[in-house]
Amino acid sequence: MKSLRAAAATAACGVLVSLTGAGAALAQPAPATPSGVTPATPSGVTPATPPAFTPETDPCPFRVAPAPAGDATDLPRPGQPAVAPLPVSEHPVGGDALGNCGLVLPEGAPPLPAEITSAAWVVSDVDTGEVLAAQDAHGRYRPASTIKVLLALVALEELDLNKTVVALQEDEDMEGSRVGVGPHGTYSIHTVLQGLMMASGNDTANMLARELGGVDVTLEKMNAKARSLGALDTRAATPSGLDGPGMSSSPYDLSAIFREAMKNPTFRELVSVPEVFFPGYPKDPADPLDYDRPGFVLKNDNTMLYQYPGALGGKTGFTNASRHTYIGAAQRDGRTLQVTLMGGEVQPLRPWAQAVRLLDYGFALPAGTSVGTLDVPAPVEPVTELAAVPDTVADAAPGTSSDITPDAASAGPVTAAGAGTSSGSTSEPFLIGGGVGAAAAATLLGAWSLRRDRVRP
Repeated sequence: MKSLRAAAATAACGVLVSLTGAGAALAQPAPATPSGVTPATPSGVTPATPPAFTPETDPCPFRVAPAPAGDATDLPRPGQPAVAPLPVSEHPVGGDALGNCGLVLPEGAPPLPAEITSAAWVVSDVDTGEVLAAQDAHGRYRPASTIKVLLALVALEELDLNKTVVALQEDEDMEGSRVGVGPHGTYSIHTVLQGLMMASGNDTANMLARELGGVDVTLEKMNAKARSLGALDTRAATPSGLDGPGMSSSPYDLSAIFREAMKNPTFRELVSVPEVFFPGYPKDPADPLDYDRPGFVLKNDNTMLYQYPGALGGKTGFTNASRHTYIGAAQRDGRTLQVTLMGGEVQPLRPWAQAVRLLDYGFALPAGTSVGTLDVPAPVEPVTELAAVPDTVADAAPGTSSDITPDAASAGPVTAAGAGTSSGSTSEPFLIGGGVGAAAAATLLGAWSLRRDRVRP
């Protein structure tokens, strides 16, 4: 029998087919500050009142695919067929506990900070691969520029950092955020990667894609790398993270990808450096009115790097369809943790500040705490036949999400939190592998309304 999460995907998929609109988000309570956790108070950040809205994820609305963009970004190229969603794995990568679409915490863990309103997130240990806590870990969302981590990982494996490349007009013309390369400008691959990771340059993403063999070849390499890491929710549709047909990832996948990238010393340097000198480019010799563009100091756009003690770096992302995405890592007392956020907004706190709250929360948990792992290999079989959603976890057959995998079970029971938590769940709490409760009804769609504007830099 298919797992509860895979079965829930069936109902969610049916809802996506039958409905054309998205449900309204639910207002969230403001739970108490976790005991033993001292939230950071970043400079200049003031929580908004009243509390912001958090999307409802318990019914697994994004198990199969992200919410529709509502514009032409989801449309296939002329003459190309529509892009089908990626297969849903029968067994959640990382452990059955991570197959739950709602809040998953270690048993006995304190409640979350009140300001966590991002739709989905994962807190994990970079060194051990342990997942400490999660919300909709395998929910499929648009990654925006956090997918540049995957591009950087491929580029670092294949390209010579000392090679010099020349920028073209098409690079300068890229939509969205740009670091500022210009035609006839010469840059080392290392410099191009600095522009990619420090300033989220779509112009530099285009340059790297050209060096890797072109956009289509680059996407094939990126997606192959994702699959090799067990990131089965991930499909890059553009090298830069601009929205495109079939684009998706998940907090779990981005955590696995960022963790792999952090093994590379050059990547760690790229995301941790506060500022570098970035070269300019010469005037157009064919234009008598043109002029030379001087170099400039390029500052890292990751605010957490400047505000949070022990910060190691990360990656920001935003499109109007994806909303805010974020990855950030930090080190404290010999532990290195990372947080991945997707489907975020800037209220009550910006995503990097929400990540700070979750990092503090994770560091306050005992070492060895785990609800899953980033080390589990990818399952070999996709979902090809989908079962009905059981009425309760007790109705689920052995081997479904009511059972904990050996990796997850070794850390003890895992609580999937429902009503009364900051996840905004309306279902009753239940134990995954330790108790029985109500299963989330997958026939409800809790997608939140997304603004449908042009991509902002």
